[in-house]
Amino acid sequence: MNLFRSRRRRRLRSTPLSADSLRIIDRNVPYCRCLPPEERTELNGLIQVFLAEKPFEGAGGLVMTDEIRLTIAAQACILLLGREPHFYPGLDAIIVYPHAYVSRMARRNPDGTVSDAAQVRLGESWRQGALVLSWDDVVSGAGDIHDGHNVVFHEFAHQLDAEHGPADGVPPLETRSMYVAWARALGAEYEDLVKRLRRHAPTFLNPYAATNPAEFFAVATEFFFEKSQAMRAGHPELYEQLRTFYQQDPAEWTSCSGAKHQSWGS
Repeated sequence: MNLFRSRRRRRLRSTPLSADSLRIIDRNVPYCRCLPPEERTELNGLIQVFLAEKPFEGAGGLVMTDEIRLTIAAQACILLLGREPHFYPGLDAIIVYPHAYVSRMARRNPDGTVSDAAQVRLGESWRQGALVLSWDDVVSGAGDIHDGHNVVFHEFAHQLDAEHGPADGVPPLETRSMYVAWARALGAEYEDLVKRLRRHAPTFLNPYAATNPAEFFAVATEFFFEKSQAMRAGHPELYEQLRTFYQQDPAEWTSCSGAKHQSWGS
């Protein structure tokens, strides 16, 4: 990172958010009220940097507003708390549709031919360039902090995963031993999930997590933040790996049960 950017980020991180901005986040992202005071202060600064560096674009007729930008930025920055943030270096634009949108993609058929397929999406993350979100689903995902569904957490987890190459369910870790422990714990959980689905047995994570390891990490991230106590109790090794990676321990936060009734100051 160049010296100018480093100084600019330090300045931004020490700049308080406005009262209006805090009210928007307080209303739209009740999860922020779960955070201990130190993390809440840190989050303020991260949001300032994120908003200064990441351009937002409205699509499908959506007019971009500060409310949209703040709501998305607050959730994206929760994933950066406690770690040395790189602020999603591969991300150049955040594109927001008003509702779920149709994405066209090439699909290889069993006979080897390739056809164009349309798919309804709530969001998607590209390794280089853009991240796309449905505003309706951003709002609904943020509104319920205990349902394990948060499209912003999900798509920005993909961005973290892709910081060192194609998303494969293994984000950049600090040491070789951490990669070994990660592969052992998440690999076992992924295999168990696939086996349970084949037997039509109940699963903790959303079945979409069995799509591939990258989706497993993204879904596990949603559950880590929104169903932390259940994950710690029933899947302690998975919880521990995510706790170590995110440098956060949400199962220990005691304020979430009253999140809808608390206020969030600067």
